[in-house]
Amino acid sequence: MFSKPFRVKSNIVIKGSDRRKLKADLLSAFPSLSPEDISELLPNKEELNVVKIYAHKGEAVTLYVLQKNPLLFELDKRLYPTVYLLWRYPALLPVFQTWPPVLQKLIGGADLMLPGVVVPSRGLPEVNQGDCCSVTLVNNRAPVAVGKAAVSTSEMTSLEMKGRGLFVLHTYMDYLWAFGDKSSPPSLSDTESEDLENSEECETSEQETETEVEKCEERQSSGETVSDPACCGLEKLILTQTEEDKEEMDALLLQCFFHALKSKVRKSELPLLTSTFLRNHMFSCCPSGKQLDIKRSSYKKLSKFLQVMQQQYHFVRVKELSKGVESIVEVDWKNPDLRSFRVPEETSVETTPVQEEVEEESYYPPEITTLYSVSARVEPLFIGANKRKGATLHPAEVRSIITDYVKNNELVDNNNKKLLFCRTLGRMNECYQLVFPGRAPVIKKGHVEPIDISVASRGSNKKVTLIKNLEVYGLNPGVIASTLQHRVQASAVLQPVPGAKDRVLVQIQGNQVHQVGNLLLDHYHIARKYIQGLDKASKSGKKK
Repeated sequence: MFSKPFRVKSNIVIKGSDRRKLKADLLSAFPSLSPEDISELLPNKEELNVVKIYAHKGEAVTLYVLQKNPLLFELDKRLYPTVYLLWRYPALLPVFQTWPPVLQKLIGGADLMLPGVVVPSRGLPEVNQGDCCSVTLVNNRAPVAVGKAAVSTSEMTSLEMKGRGLFVLHTYMDYLWAFGDKSSPPSLSDTESEDLENSEECETSEQETETEVEKCEERQSSGETVSDPACCGLEKLILTQTEEDKEEMDALLLQCFFHALKSKVRKSELPLLTSTFLRNHMFSCCPSGKQLDIKRSSYKKLSKFLQVMQQQYHFVRVKELSKGVESIVEVDWKNPDLRSFRVPEETSVETTPVQEEVEEESYYPPEITTLYSVSARVEPLFIGANKRKGATLHPAEVRSIITDYVKNNELVDNNNKKLLFCRTLGRMNECYQLVFPGRAPVIKKGHVEPIDISVASRGSNKKVTLIKNLEVYGLNPGVIASTLQHRVQASAVLQPVPGAKDRVLVQIQGNQVHQVGNLLLDHYHIARKYIQGLDKASKSGKKK
């Protein structure tokens, strides 16, 4: 976020009441800090400044600066510590460790990828998706970066430490660090050094074994007859172990597949994303002490496994409802093999709450930003800033470019200085950006569609509640329907939305607007401005 220069909007001394509120917010955000720690961190006699800035992408950020060093920054009403604060309290946040060469990539604006994370002997810290975390380097506990967890710890393990680990917000040597005194991290001893050395020895031993196998393969591929007993024995051992591992993983995969279909998936959840089926259902059905890893099976990919389950055994029907996204649209619960499967006793007691827990951790509301696209009518105004037709800009960027244009061309209107800016926005094409954790930002044309809640009549003046546009916010309509069905004890069904491809609406019996609102606002943390129809709740509070 601060890998490029930012623009300062204002810089004022904090008021006494705001200082007290900041201390309370700090105590709430970081419970490990005692009131004494906070009083020491923000002493009443020291001047504390509040600095409003715009980051290079237009994000509005508030800095809290003490003695010229930014200690905290606030983004989307959430407090984050800077490296200056973390050097005083290095254990304030869950810590992820990486190698020194990775730091240069983080400073350049890259996120921390899981392959770059060093796993200590004590294991990874327990975090949930979206939790604030810090990054340290091997052999030094002084944090060098701050970010948000892209996935939970359990998902990191299930992903085999592949993919994105942290969304990095701030690093040592970025422009936020440069806003302070530009001091270097202190040297804090790392107790994990010996463990890392031991792990490197283990890795060296493994690499030597792999080298021996590679030598055997090279000699065979060159036509040489390999008669070395050690080489042949090693090759046979590796091949035998690989085949056994695949067979064992295939069996575990099938067991978790049957278990999930029989005890986890409900008809009301269909269509169900295959990725959700794996993450929320199959993983939770894995027996304790074992780890489900599709890449170690003979199928290698979930799509291939489900294709076999569909074409050869007809357990399920999988369909691509949207480009590149597959969903399970039908399950044959009457299949004799599926009906005869018995849920293992070991997992039958523990699996039910796991599904709810995974569902809560797996969803994080998207960040939605209103943008404007340069249209043909206003393109001449933006050419000087190297912005052509179709370029998407934050309103703050538009304002900055227009301001520069007006000044350079002496077009200031003293009666209405905002006139040109307002007219320019009116002639641009509005669009919006969706950022889901772990995914690349998606920019779509037009206004963002709110989740629409309405109440309709169905025969004999019975009321039903309709919910649509859940997919825009990454919500699964099947899961929403199932949750509401259990909350209000009323029937719920899914229906296609007329004229909208790949969209379904949830229909639930009675006027349930109040319950739907509570679910979306309190459980999924969808902002109220993105929900339409909350005023249609039954005033009596009774079902109709």
